[in-house]
Amino acid sequence: MKSLLTDQIVANDIPVRTLLGLGPRNEDVGDLRQLQLAPLRGKGGLRLWMGVGMALVAAFTMVQSMAWPIISGWLAGTLGFSLWSYRIFARLPLGDPKSPGTAEYRLCTRHALYSAAVWSTPFWLQGLTPSLDHALSMWAVALLMMLTLAIVAHSLPRACLLFIAPVSLSASAALFRAGSPSLAGVSIVAGTLLGLFCIRFGQAHVRFRRAEETLHEKTETVSLLLREFEETSADWLWQTDNNRRLIHVTPRLAYALGGTAEALEGIPLLQALSGDAWETGNFPKSLHNMAERMKRRESFSNLIVPVTIGGKPRWWELSASPRLDESGKFLGFRGVGSDVTEQHATAEQIAKMARFDNLTGLPNRLSLHEDLARALNQAIETKSRCAMLMIDLDRFKAVNDTLGHPVGDKLLAQVAARLKGMMERGMTCGRLGGDEFAVVLHNVPSANEAEELAMRIIQAISRPYVVDNHQLFVGASVGFAIGPTDGATVETLTRNADLALYKSKDKGGNVVAAYVASLHAQAEERRVMEQELRGALDRGEFELYYQPVVTAADGTLNGFEALIRWHNQKLGNVSPGRFIPLAEDSRLISPIGEWVLRTACHEAMKWPSNLKVAINVSAEQLTDPAFASVVVSALAQSGLPPQRLEIEVTESVFLRDGGGAAQLLDQLIGLGIRLSLDDFGTGYSSLGYLRKTQFSTIKVDRSFVVGAAKGSIESIAIIRAVVALADSLGMSTTAEGAETEVEVDTLRTLGCSNIQGYYYGRPMPATDVLMLFRPPEPAATAAA
Repeated sequence: MKSLLTDQIVANDIPVRTLLGLGPRNEDVGDLRQLQLAPLRGKGGLRLWMGVGMALVAAFTMVQSMAWPIISGWLAGTLGFSLWSYRIFARLPLGDPKSPGTAEYRLCTRHALYSAAVWSTPFWLQGLTPSLDHALSMWAVALLMMLTLAIVAHSLPRACLLFIAPVSLSASAALFRAGSPSLAGVSIVAGTLLGLFCIRFGQAHVRFRRAEETLHEKTETVSLLLREFEETSADWLWQTDNNRRLIHVTPRLAYALGGTAEALEGIPLLQALSGDAWETGNFPKSLHNMAERMKRRESFSNLIVPVTIGGKPRWWELSASPRLDESGKFLGFRGVGSDVTEQHATAEQIAKMARFDNLTGLPNRLSLHEDLARALNQAIETKSRCAMLMIDLDRFKAVNDTLGHPVGDKLLAQVAARLKGMMERGMTCGRLGGDEFAVVLHNVPSANEAEELAMRIIQAISRPYVVDNHQLFVGASVGFAIGPTDGATVETLTRNADLALYKSKDKGGNVVAAYVASLHAQAEERRVMEQELRGALDRGEFELYYQPVVTAADGTLNGFEALIRWHNQKLGNVSPGRFIPLAEDSRLISPIGEWVLRTACHEAMKWPSNLKVAINVSAEQLTDPAFASVVVSALAQSGLPPQRLEIEVTESVFLRDGGGAAQLLDQLIGLGIRLSLDDFGTGYSSLGYLRKTQFSTIKVDRSFVVGAAKGSIESIAIIRAVVALADSLGMSTTAEGAETEVEVDTLRTLGCSNIQGYYYGRPMPATDVLMLFRPPEPAATAAA
């Protein structure tokens, strides 16, 4: 403020010519004349008595040296002039902002000249050569008059000069004529100095008045802004005394506090904010912090504090600074506040969204990692254990692909609810993203405890779900790692639990796998395998082998099952059991499956027309909407009749998608393609799907074949039941994995329609298949 005021004063310096009214007649002087005339307002009486008093003093000094008529004449003229001047100026609006003041200013200068003429006369009342005593006494009176005028009319230096200059010259001339040239010079110097003083004093007066007006305008502006702030803003102003008690309570602050300004005046600020907690002293931490800052007389800004208004919790944002007087004495605090309850709720919601999953309400990845960090630190400090369980849902993708994401989201919410219901003290479950969940265990006694919980989680998640009238089945694969044994950091323990999860997925799902060090090598092997698998089709590394399927009754060949083989330069021969699950996980199964379909159809066209070809189709392929068009295209390009193509699916297909696969299979059946249900009875019951889908063949798993050959009552009963079921539904049965004559005879006895296994032939390349159909060479040719 001081700097601004100094700048303003410098800017308000007035040139002497303008101050004295010597500039051009059309010069714009603004409010200068009002500022100069304002000090004269109300001082007419003072000027009158000053003139009368000085005239009487002058007359008294002349009594001894001059005749009364001369003295009386001058005195009467002087008193008359003073009274006349008083009356004229009494009627003038001196310093009125509504008046330009030019006329009054000029009138002042004229009256100054008149006055100068009146007070220059006494020096010469004794004649042209006055006595030195008379000249000195008159100069003393005139000098006193000039000083008084300079003080009373300092804002009008022109009027002062027009009085001082003539009077000083007249005094100097009288003193010179009286025989004292030195005193005459002194008179001139005194008059000059007094004139300069009037000019500087006039400039200072104008500067000061303009600075004062500027400061007043700023004060008025601040007051106006504060009033507007109070009237239009949602915020409010507040003040306290040096005892931190509210003072000058504004209506808006009173309304915000739920009281009246009178009732709140003098109440401690902390009491007004804390409500009922004032009696108990149990204040929130942020209120304590604010109170401590005020106690230390520290400024604070944007401090969020909880307050209680009318028994309801609110959130306020407060800022304040200490107030000090000119001497630095502490007067209290002045600040501003606003209600930010809604913004605080929004901020809390945003913070919650950053730490919790919106769909399930479970802690998200960030929260889980923070909880795992706490569990690890505790385990390291107390030399105990913690665990990280990674959970991935089996068969969930098909739900999203066939029934849509809304159904998938509802299913995830139900899974989350089951997980949350299993949590006990020291357990935290959360969602990592997609269909992946995790559980953090604090203070785990042993790895067995973590494995038992994982098994219970699989059992709970594997129970059927009902979503939008769809009965859905999903499973869960769980991998876990124990900290700090399997990892002393969050990143390491999480990565190792993830490796264990991959291991459980590779085992087919619905199993629990613990982390072991060898999983790193397996993960690297998996990474390399996936990298090689992505280019295998382009490099032509796949080949189809064909295994014969014969009629059980007479061993007649009726078709082949196409089986894929992969030979890689880096990895060598890779088992389908290893790369097929990887192809499904990496979304490579669809292009590979299409290649198998087209290649098998093309090769089958080289066989006798009574032979069929069977190909295996994964659930991932059946979730592809374009799969039916791919089958039609393969048949069209190869020329293979649809009746010679048999598509094999496992019963798990129907558990993954809620009905989409069944609709696609019905489309294929409508084209005349045969449909085979593989591995029947090894998983969930598919009786409902046998009724709804027109399968042509049911395949019996090798495990039942081996059991029946060994006389297992259960296996024999299952095969008989499957055969009876197939016969009643007009289907054939194919028994897989028959390797011995005993197994073949058992299958024939039990009534199986077809048999497939090493007993009749191992899988063979396409060239060997063609050799079976080549006519035998003549005996002569053979002999030659």
